Amino acid sequence: MSESGRRGPNNGNGSRGGGRNNRGNREESRRNAQGRERNRGPQKGFSASAPSQRTRRADPARLVAYEVLRAVASEDAYANLVLPARIREHRLDRRDAGFATELSYGALRGQGTYDAILSRCVDRPLEQLDPAILDALRIGAHQLLSMRVPAHAALDQTVGLARAVIGAGPSALINAVLRKVAARSMDEWLGLLLEAETDPTKIAALRHAHPEWIVRALRQSLVNHGRPVSEIEALLEADNAAPVVNLVALPGLGDLEEALEQGAAPGELVEGSALSAGGDLGRLESVRRGTTRVQDVGSQLVARAVAGTPIAASTEEGERWLDLCAGPGGKAALLAALAHRNGATLLANEPAPHRAKLVQQALSAVPGDSWTVRTGDGREVGAEQPGSFDRVLVDVPCSGLGALRRRPESRWRRAPKDIADLGPLQRELLASAIDAVKPGGVVGYVTCSPHPAETTAVVSDVLAKRDDLELLDAGKALDDASLGGNLDAGHGMTAQLWPHVHRTDAMFLALIRKKP
Repeated sequence: MSESGRRGPNNGNGSRGGGRNNRGNREESRRNAQGRERNRGPQKGFSASAPSQRTRRADPARLVAYEVLRAVASEDAYANLVLPARIREHRLDRRDAGFATELSYGALRGQGTYDAILSRCVDRPLEQLDPAILDALRIGAHQLLSMRVPAHAALDQTVGLARAVIGAGPSALINAVLRKVAARSMDEWLGLLLEAETDPTKIAALRHAHPEWIVRALRQSLVNHGRPVSEIEALLEADNAAPVVNLVALPGLGDLEEALEQGAAPGELVEGSALSAGGDLGRLESVRRGTTRVQDVGSQLVARAVAGTPIAASTEEGERWLDLCAGPGGKAALLAALAHRNGATLLANEPAPHRAKLVQQALSAVPGDSWTVRTGDGREVGAEQPGSFDRVLVDVPCSGLGALRRRPESRWRRAPKDIADLGPLQRELLASAIDAVKPGGVVGYVTCSPHPAETTAVVSDVLAKRDDLELLDAGKALDDASLGGNLDAGHGMTAQLWPHVHRTDAMFLALIRKKP
């Protein structure tokens, strides 16, 4: 609330002026509740442009959004990790936390489109602006063009934020630029920016705030996995929709009773899952214990598919499972719980020591005799422990093009070169997983990307070099792992989930059996 909105009727000494002389009454009439003198001109009132009317403080919810954008830009941070900490630090209630989340994620997702609009409103190239000013402008633009915030409130509060955290000089520039932004609606801005454009990729990129190369990559991905290219609009829209938080109760260990009592809805795709109603999930006792976890339902499906696929390996003392790229531990925790229930054991491998600690924390809710954590290069496991595991999950590092809705900043960080650079690592990890699996055992190759260079091309290249491997029907395995049993995710022998079809991350799964 602005200072003028907090003016009270009292004159500051507990009196409304009783017993004062006329001079005192006249003097009081020229001052507001903070003791500042009103404009004295005969025709001037307490106008909206008067200094006492201007917001001089940072609204906490907007301040959180600003701090998130600053951390993402200056520290290469991840919004989904920074935001919860900032919400707790500023002690936002549920309503303000929701506002801060929508503002943070929306400004990050829409960055490309907002920058195109802002470039029409600033008298210099955007790269010449102080990055802090540009982040404040993006926050203001998102409120003005994509949120149900009155224009006057978006302007006043964003300028107040800038005045508080950046300075009075920059706040004047921000005020002037945002007034130009507010002169048109989003549809009017898009019409202006696209009036001479005929390239459908460029149009879709600007309209849906995706880099052009990602639009092209997603078109190619749809076709590669057997879906019509006409679904691209729906896919881009799904990327920009606020994702529902998915919960999973670790089998045999957790339950969803408390979450359901607080408004969560039972999941429709996977047993033991739920769709959260929002709020601070850390307040749930089962979440604090680690027996109920936040995990996208696509990740739940691929982990259950790997755990449930029949194998031909002979096992006398219980199966051995391997999660080759386990960090930060979400799929590993679900696999460990399934292994414990099935009398198997899990080795969770993670190369980075700090991420290995996260894996250990994630697995701590599962009885310790069911799992161990290895810190080391996954490419070496196949040579060190050849033919040792009945099931191997290899969820390789990838571009993350399938999780753009949950990682709003990632679309602007990635480049086509990243996909080319990751290819050799993905092939080496898959080859190591195949070396590590027993004859008759199964390897699940998983990516959070639908890009053919990271999915079908990797699988085809690795299979072409060996004659002891066969592809299993991954689409059927996902159906068997799901509640409905008819996901329509398979194409050929591999499977691809989609945000616009399944309301999951775009997880890819190939199941490879080493021939007995």
